[in-house]
Amino acid sequence: MAIVLTVRRNVTPWASAALVLTALLATSCAGQTADESAPEASSSADTPHGYVEGAEEAAEQQSRLLLNDPGSGDSRVLDLMTGKVHRTAQVADTAQLNTDGRFGYLHTPQGAHVLDSGAWTVDHGDHVHYYRAAIRDVGRLPAGPGAQVRSDATVTAVTDKDGRTELYDRTKLEKGSISSLPSLPSLPGTHTGAVVPYAEHLLALTNRSGTAKVSVYDREGRPVASPDVECEDPRGDAVTRRGVVLGCADGALLVREMDGAFTADRIPYGDDAPAAERAAVFRHRPGSDTLTAPAGNEAVWVLDVTDRAWKRVETGPVVAAGTAGEGSPLLVLETDGALHGYDIATGKQISRTERLLTGPQRTGADKNAPVIEVDRSRAYVNDPEGKRVYEIDYNDDLRVARSFDVDIEPHLMAETGR
Repeated sequence: MAIVLTVRRNVTPWASAALVLTALLATSCAGQTADESAPEASSSADTPHGYVEGAEEAAEQQSRLLLNDPGSGDSRVLDLMTGKVHRTAQVADTAQLNTDGRFGYLHTPQGAHVLDSGAWTVDHGDHVHYYRAAIRDVGRLPAGPGAQVRSDATVTAVTDKDGRTELYDRTKLEKGSISSLPSLPSLPGTHTGAVVPYAEHLLALTNRSGTAKVSVYDREGRPVASPDVECEDPRGDAVTRRGVVLGCADGALLVREMDGAFTADRIPYGDDAPAAERAAVFRHRPGSDTLTAPAGNEAVWVLDVTDRAWKRVETGPVVAAGTAGEGSPLLVLETDGALHGYDIATGKQISRTERLLTGPQRTGADKNAPVIEVDRSRAYVNDPEGKRVYEIDYNDDLRVARSFDVDIEPHLMAETGR
């Protein structure tokens, strides 16, 4: 069922040119489909380049926003290309919503509900394919409270709060079913934080004698040569083009793969970093190597992975932060209800919107606090109490390009199609 949204400020939908996280790299340029049940082509000429069974290829990125109200359980998918919102299954008591670029994972006490947004991008390096398909509810992964879900094109890893990890076949999720793979083998100690699929391997931090050390496994769960490096009190992770960033007490580790070998580089905060303001949750635009994280209540960390450098930007009280990277402003949603833009190099505020948020403001420590989703040309801010989502042109002094009125309180939001 589709419901047409009220567009409060309507402009021509923006054109997308994002080169982003892959969601279907198993689909090859030779014409293989994402559906094993599809008939085989007699020759490459029979199947159009980039063809995917059941999906429509588009000329531009097909961005959609996943929205959820944990209180009522109401969930919606907002199609940013058509301006319509689609109803999906109710998912109540959602503690967290994250995405791998196509699928949304809504974490509840009963498990992680999997929602196929029907929008994704395939990046082949020298060219990109954009796809749109039907939105559907896939089912539930048996992941309890505190579980973490990470995916790449072929594997979805679910790590529970006790450090046990179950692997699922992501290609089966694309077909609408949930199918587990062999679990990681029993190892001394437990995994600390999420197990991250990366470079056709699985990257983890293993607790050994009270210290977290980097461990690397192949896709059958067999350990391979790992960097001999430790990470004290690990928190947060992010996959970038440069490698996997792991948050540690003294800064971050950048774990990279090259020609089958894995290395790890430390990126320390520096001597002036307050211990109580360490980064714990990273956010970044898929495809970007610039990460953001709150630094306590009134500052934001910006980590430039390429330059291996941290920048601490003093702001007002932080609700959420993000950036598109590559010279774009740092975007900070503050407790005054406005979105602020900062020059990362100087730390100076350069732009500000009018008040966007309705009602009393939460800080970023609240699981239901608003978020900022950023892509290559727009940013999105959810206003739960106002039942509204704002589209911001951050390259035009934070101009409000569009605003969408919705019929639920969108406390949780994530963008797919990138």
